Amino acid sequence: MSETEQVTLFHFPLDPFCRRVRLMLAEYQVACTPEEVRPWRDAARLPALTPPPELPVLTQADGMVVAGMQAVSEYLEETRERGIPSLLGETPAQRAEVRRLTAFFDGRFHMEVSGVVLMEKALRRLLPREMGGGAPDTTRLRQALARLPDYLGLIERLSAARGLIGGEHLSLADLAAAAHLSVLEYLDALRFDGFEAAKIWYQRIKSRPTFRPLLADRVAGILPPAVYTELDF
Repeated sequence: MSETEQVTLFHFPLDPFCRRVRLMLAEYQVACTPEEVRPWRDAARLPALTPPPELPVLTQADGMVVAGMQAVSEYLEETRERGIPSLLGETPAQRAEVRRLTAFFDGRFHMEVSGVVLMEKALRRLLPREMGGGAPDTTRLRQALARLPDYLGLIERLSAARGLIGGEHLSLADLAAAAHLSVLEYLDALRFDGFEAAKIWYQRIKSRPTFRPLLADRVAGILPPAVYTELDF
């Protein structure tokens, strides 16, 4: 994708899939204008597609629209500028492993931990009552947080053995996992007690220049803890 193309990304700051795409855009050196939307109230601001698009949504000045986390991720991979390393890896085996781990964090981890915490600690406050807003389900929240150490243990083992999650080089698996963890951190639900290698891995990803826009995120009415902006926590 040419740096001169006018690219807009419609996103919600606490959506981990939007965060992953924002990290991809930065790593692939694609300049874009972020447009924050809350899909439950701002649907009219999104491109008119059938069926209605899910965030993130990427648009270009020439009318090109790419909607949904998977489609946008693949589009960015396929249109990256020559000379920029792939976030999937260079060999079929590397790509298969990165895809496997990315799907794991976007699937099971989101279903069991990050998606639950996001709903109970944030979206319940933001959504209208008819769409699920209201008091958090504290039992569901406790169950999600009780599962977190299992996933931190996985990150611990992978990063200790490989340096990063998918291998020696930064990959989409690292961005996916870090995007989900960053949502937990914003919501003050991330602790690395007993998982030093996982903490070091996260500090490495969080310290990348491409992560800085995420650290600047603020959602009205839901402020992060002070540690959220610290790189050496």
